[in-house]
Amino acid sequence: MSFERPLLLLSLLVVALAVGVWIAAERRRARYAVRFTNLEVLATVVGGRQWTRYVPPVLFALALAVLFVSLARPQVNRMVASERATVILVLDTSRSMQAQDVEPTRLAAAQEAMRTFLDEVPGRLRVGLVVFAGEAQVATPPTADHELVEQSVDSVGEFLIFGGTAIGDALQTAVELGKQSVDQPPKSDGQTAAPDTGAGAPNLGTRTLASLAQSEPSPVPGCGEKSLVSILFLSDGAQTRGILEPLAGAELARDACFPVYTVALGTPEGTIRRGFGGFNQGGANELIPVPPDPETLRAIAEMTGGAFSEARDAETLESAYADLGSNLGREPGQTEITFILVAIAAVLLVAAGVLSACWSPRIP
Repeated sequence: MSFERPLLLLSLLVVALAVGVWIAAERRRARYAVRFTNLEVLATVVGGRQWTRYVPPVLFALALAVLFVSLARPQVNRMVASERATVILVLDTSRSMQAQDVEPTRLAAAQEAMRTFLDEVPGRLRVGLVVFAGEAQVATPPTADHELVEQSVDSVGEFLIFGGTAIGDALQTAVELGKQSVDQPPKSDGQTAAPDTGAGAPNLGTRTLASLAQSEPSPVPGCGEKSLVSILFLSDGAQTRGILEPLAGAELARDACFPVYTVALGTPEGTIRRGFGGFNQGGANELIPVPPDPETLRAIAEMTGGAFSEARDAETLESAYADLGSNLGREPGQTEITFILVAIAAVLLVAAGVLSACWSPRIP
């Protein structure tokens, strides 16, 4: 705990002085001989001089002490909502998200988890939504209107594109959207999803997990302790389409100082049936395995300074998003608790008054 006006804590000396004077007065109080002819009256007066008579003044002194402490404007360190923070949600909507190894389906579980996330984040946090399969689309630009984002999450089926999984391109779209949200101009160094990427990034599409393991770069080199933009990325499969490889997209996020929090959804036993939408009806009963790719998503998180989670059921997924919702969009800061101390002092004063009225000795 810290204080905005620490010098005002010296006012506690007044309470200490008053307590000292009261104790001295109690010890030196003159003794008067009083003759009682009625023993019942004497018992009543003596009973009123038990330990209970000290409780009200002690509570009163504590109330004054708490009030004097509140004058110093106490503050506690805690995570507070960031004024400019943005979170980009990235959701895989490929056909494999229809697998039912996560009940009721992977996609339905992901939608519910995102609703939980939106319920947990600070109200002024800006949230955007990117959906992807064979290509990436912006479903909702960053906005503090979380109901609008939730509507996009609910209607995510409109964005379903069953042409594979383009993780790298989805990361690039999220990075560019994050830059727009903080008024950062996108880099014009050839790192785009267009086929003619130029000579500035010839190796971005071929970066592999092996090459990442052999190098030891700083997770977010040159970045501050807290980024204004975070990316929450959920996918259930390995890259099958797209221009950029996953780690190429991760490099873009790292260069922009955007940590990527990845979630691998699904189990190795997940399957879907061939022939979706009326195609390939001859093999409609054939099961196609659609295991997640946790290694790639873990590498993306490590490269960008984010964190990796693995969810094999709806409960774990929702818990992961709830935890992220409680932390993303917040930063270390101080919160004043003066009103709490004032409320405590008021309770102590009321208690002192009530107990004094109840326990004060009365002569019939």
